[in-house]
Amino acid sequence: MKMILQKIIAQSGYSSRRKAEELIRAGRVKVNDQVVTVGQLADDKKDKVTIDGQPISRAPEKIYLKLNKPPGYTCTNRHFAGEKNIFDLIKTPERLFAVGRLDKESRGLVLLTNDGDLTQRLSHPKFEHEKIYEVKIEGSVRPDLIINKMLKGIDIGEDDGLVRVKNIQYLQNNLFVITLNEGRKRQIRRMFNILDLEVNDLKRIKLASLNLENLKEGHWAYLTSEEINKLKINK
Repeated sequence: MKMILQKIIAQSGYSSRRKAEELIRAGRVKVNDQVVTVGQLADDKKDKVTIDGQPISRAPEKIYLKLNKPPGYTCTNRHFAGEKNIFDLIKTPERLFAVGRLDKESRGLVLLTNDGDLTQRLSHPKFEHEKIYEVKIEGSVRPDLIINKMLKGIDIGEDDGLVRVKNIQYLQNNLFVITLNEGRKRQIRRMFNILDLEVNDLKRIKLASLNLENLKEGHWAYLTSEEINKLKINK
């Protein structure tokens, strides 16, 4: 079956679709020993696709699971000496990608999959998938002032400029529930930092249609058929 080449690469589990485009643009991808261009079609069963001279694997069975990430773990496929990594917690032989990464200090819901196309869809800012967090703030706070500034927008600098939250609710005891449909690096922490407030705890409880529910910290579970279907419908 003929399909766009970067989709074939993503489905093989080699990389995300966006990364596959970068590899193609860099001239590192060939089909039947010919250098290709972005958007070119190939047959996922018949054509020989190589990256840096090495053939990619045929598309493996799709794996979807969710993890309740503990604080202190990095969300990356690269391992660094002395650092704890979320993939140390996952006991599967397949190479998976983290969707909706959390910074090292944060905790909560992370989706892991080898479905490169879904990874691209859920990760790209243009699709505006919602992410919901519980955020605990250190010190004295004025909820009304914080809510107003977060909704209007805060300039966090570093080329990201003005960012805002989609929704914010104050519960009690310095605890906020914040909804984002964009995902700048460490956005929530940086927004509070501009307001001279420190985030004491940040926990993601929802990503698109996927909920953390009662999954214990440090544990993971395969997604149910219903959870997978909802993610694909809403992608």
